[in-house]
Amino acid sequence: MTTRLGFGAAPIGNLYREVSEEDARAVLEEAWAGGVRSYDTAPHYGLGLSERRLGAFLRERPRDSFRLSTKAGRLIVPNTGPRRGTDEAAGGFHVPDDHVRHWDPSAEGIRRGLDASLERLGMDRVDTLLLHDPDVYGLDEGLRQGLPALAGLREAGVVEEIGIGVNSVAAALRAVREGDLDVVMIAGRYTLLEQPAAEELLPLCRERGIRVLAAAVFNSGLLASDTPATAHYDYGPVPPALAERTERLRKVCARFDVPLAAAALRFPLRHPAVDQVVVGTAHPAELRADLRHLDMEIPAALWEALREEGLLS
Repeated sequence: MTTRLGFGAAPIGNLYREVSEEDARAVLEEAWAGGVRSYDTAPHYGLGLSERRLGAFLRERPRDSFRLSTKAGRLIVPNTGPRRGTDEAAGGFHVPDDHVRHWDPSAEGIRRGLDASLERLGMDRVDTLLLHDPDVYGLDEGLRQGLPALAGLREAGVVEEIGIGVNSVAAALRAVREGDLDVVMIAGRYTLLEQPAAEELLPLCRERGIRVLAAAVFNSGLLASDTPATAHYDYGPVPPALAERTERLRKVCARFDVPLAAAALRFPLRHPAVDQVVVGTAHPAELRADLRHLDMEIPAALWEALREEGLLS
């Protein structure tokens, strides 16, 4: 069993492309066979598809043999407005847009969202509940309402851990300072490519004993791709400056015979505040590669060379 790697279930919610039921099942089987026992999902991922697929898989396993997190703040409600046929433009997922996302960080909205997630998952509980992207709809409102709502669920014993899941370091910092969190999931902001979370967020989390989950450690696939021109960065096109920086990172790694993806996977785990990296894929071969990279010996000289090249702070 591995405790350093968590499975991020956005890709099996049809992120960027359609994924068959068989392929979604296959990558989950691969993760389980490789010892992965921590799984993260959200209503946002495929308008509930990710939760349904992940739940169907995990229900076949003893409940105490894995940890499960989902997110709250977005309700999935029927679409009563115009339709394009797919959620691709609105949310990035290749699923029918017969439902839409509705922001509601209130205590009632958080509880409704959790209940709906549990129904889709087919579970009686999740271990961790994260406030999802409050900065997208209004950080002040999201934190003012969402953090106390999560704390109330933890105090009532409904969930074991609460936290925040964001791409924004500023939003995560405010949540840590204003709430009583157990977990921070920061996506894409502490990676081999960029490390803005290192300045304040990670030291503060370590000081307060908050677990940090480093997600999107490949920056939406860029650091795991051999073709940066067709890869994604933050779920969109890759800026030319970051494509060039990625190639510089790749060349330094090649000098030490280390795949760029291996260095990218292992880098966040070097920080004492980071408890786990969370990676998402719908490809069994990629999941197998992640597991190999997790156990790969990375020479200390590689990190020093990256610093000398000005690629690590």
